[in-house]
Amino acid sequence: MNTPEKDYSHRGWIAALALIAVLGAVSFIPPQSLGGVKLRIEADTAPRPVQTIFEWLLRQDSSGRRAVVPDTVRLNPALVAIEQFAPADSGRLRAFYDTLLYARRPVRIAVLGDSFIEGDILTADLREKLQQAYGGGGAGFAPMASPLTAFRRTIKTQSKGWTAYNIMQRKAAPQNLRGHFFVSGWVCQPSEGASTRWENTDYRQRFFISPGDSRIELTLNDSLRREFEVEGAAAVRQVTVTAPHIRSLAFKVNSGTEGFIGYGAVFEADGVVVDNYSVRSNNGQAMFWTNPSVNAQVNALAGYDLVILQYGLNIMQTGVHNYTNYARQIEKMVVYVQQCFPTAAVLVLGVSDRSVKTDTGFEPMDAIPYMLDYQRGAAENTGAAFWPTCDAMRSLGGMEQFVANGWAGKDYTHINYAGGRRVAWSLVDAINAGAYEAHAAAEAARIRRQAEQAVLDSVRLLKIDRELRPVSAIGNLNTPRK
Repeated sequence: MNTPEKDYSHRGWIAALALIAVLGAVSFIPPQSLGGVKLRIEADTAPRPVQTIFEWLLRQDSSGRRAVVPDTVRLNPALVAIEQFAPADSGRLRAFYDTLLYARRPVRIAVLGDSFIEGDILTADLREKLQQAYGGGGAGFAPMASPLTAFRRTIKTQSKGWTAYNIMQRKAAPQNLRGHFFVSGWVCQPSEGASTRWENTDYRQRFFISPGDSRIELTLNDSLRREFEVEGAAAVRQVTVTAPHIRSLAFKVNSGTEGFIGYGAVFEADGVVVDNYSVRSNNGQAMFWTNPSVNAQVNALAGYDLVILQYGLNIMQTGVHNYTNYARQIEKMVVYVQQCFPTAAVLVLGVSDRSVKTDTGFEPMDAIPYMLDYQRGAAENTGAAFWPTCDAMRSLGGMEQFVANGWAGKDYTHINYAGGRRVAWSLVDAINAGAYEAHAAAEAARIRRQAEQAVLDSVRLLKIDRELRPVSAIGNLNTPRK
């Protein structure tokens, strides 16, 4: 039976909304190289102090997020666990679980991938279930402009006056823009008066930048307006709008468009935030074409707790079993992410299930187990965690069953929203299981500390008692015998 696909257009929460409009970058990370990839754009002089955060506060930030006990009830019948390879490797992931369980601030997750998650497929339901379990709201990142925004159901975007450039066609972008891509894969250049309006989401706002002096205008719910004077500087900026209810938000560049680069908006509230950074036809290589300085500056403003890498589907070929070179690329990708987002744990998703047409029908691609082994090995070599997406899909019948259920396209490669929901549920189950293990370990440690404290207290009491006994004995000597 086919399950009706969910309509996300009406969803909303009381929250704040994060807006990113970035122009240029000043490096926050030291110059270094990784496999020939330069990890910093050099600056001739040290940057002078510049205002990077602008606020429009219509209500106080809530601090109501509380510690959560993870639910052990699964959404899918079979648990496909997140794999960790050594105690040292699990440190970052344990920190993510602890943040998910106990932190009072937003918990931010970035999902970098290809067309498999385009249009917020999979990430929409990952976001929804995690927000239901751990709190939060908001649709995460939305670009300032993109020809693909119409495919996304979780937020409505209307853009005017922007020219959007995709990192996969970066050579078509003006020379001065090519070095400023963020991991979103998009940079947007405004003409005078360019604007973007986001609708049907109520969340928090975050980043923006301007190399020359500019004036930007924000409109909340099509009625309240506020203009900001922005002093020119090559640094990532942030505008934060906090309000009790955000039905729509518009961003407009009134002046200072020369050199201005817009990235987009992040919609969030206290709790879990999931940003979808999908780039069609990207096997992960495009990550190295992004500006690590911009990545690091955005991370300094937002701070990711988990980065998920979903790649490899475009690399697999029938009959090809050796993916040594691609495994090396994955290792470089993980290290690059660790350099740009040092606060984040990294989770490598193994390739999804895929079927190919044969003389007798469709059958699973023979390259899948080999690709999974190489991806798993790359994760282990770099201290990342690993989750086999294919195993999760096969626990639900595999790609042929997904197509039969209407959960995937007839190309036997790409899932749709209904299929993404099932894969997301399996990943949520895996995250919940990891969080529960972290919670149980923390509880065991707390009980152990209490027991140790009780023993320590009893030893102290015994010592005090022994110190007092001689006084009692002396007193007894002075007492006449009967």
